[in-house]
Amino acid sequence: MPVKWLMHWQPNSGATMSSQILAEVCQCVEGFGGAAKDGRWRTTLTIYRPVARDPSSTASSAPAPTPGDLPRDFLGLTLHDRPGAYFFILRHHRLILQADANVQSLMDKLQSYKARVVLHFEGFQYQLGDFQLRVGKCVQSHADTLRGIMMEVEYLPLCSIDKSRQIMEDFVDIWQDAVIKKSLPGHFINVELNFADYGLQDQYTPQHTALQYATCIVQLMATVRS
Repeated sequence: MPVKWLMHWQPNSGATMSSQILAEVCQCVEGFGGAAKDGRWRTTLTIYRPVARDPSSTASSAPAPTPGDLPRDFLGLTLHDRPGAYFFILRHHRLILQADANVQSLMDKLQSYKARVVLHFEGFQYQLGDFQLRVGKCVQSHADTLRGIMMEVEYLPLCSIDKSRQIMEDFVDIWQDAVIKKSLPGHFINVELNFADYGLQDQYTPQHTALQYATCIVQLMATVRS
């Protein structure tokens, strides 16, 4: 699987995030070396919370798990390029699990967790030589409030994180220069992750992407609060 970097928009001090900024970023991509628009994309992230169970409501003699027994930092993710899979991220346990997308209906029946917040990352996809770019917004389900702006950079020829690092860094530097020339009030940030903490190797996988989204949402929340 090709290597991806997921970056989020960091506004300058005193600046705010807006749909206008997103539109200008898209214009910047479209004028960046002849990038061609190549459809739309959407990734969905769900933040779950444990459900308190009444022990008297179960016929089993085994004690029902309480919210304190269940992981609290529990995320679920559907990736735009892996519609048949569902990823669970337990950050405190440093685990990323992959299941069939149908596992969501099983979770509904078990009722150990409920979706607390559902976030959609969606926008346009662009083809630029050996790179694929995805620019989009983060919005909460059933709401129009802009939670963040992000950009996926995918380098199609390589699946080695180490071998692609210099190429990705050079590309991002050129991109940041284009943003500066457009005088946009902010810049994109790539958060370096230690994938080995989660048992992930140098060869890029969908689990690497899932971890980047889980980390990105923390950064976006911090940006919104600030």
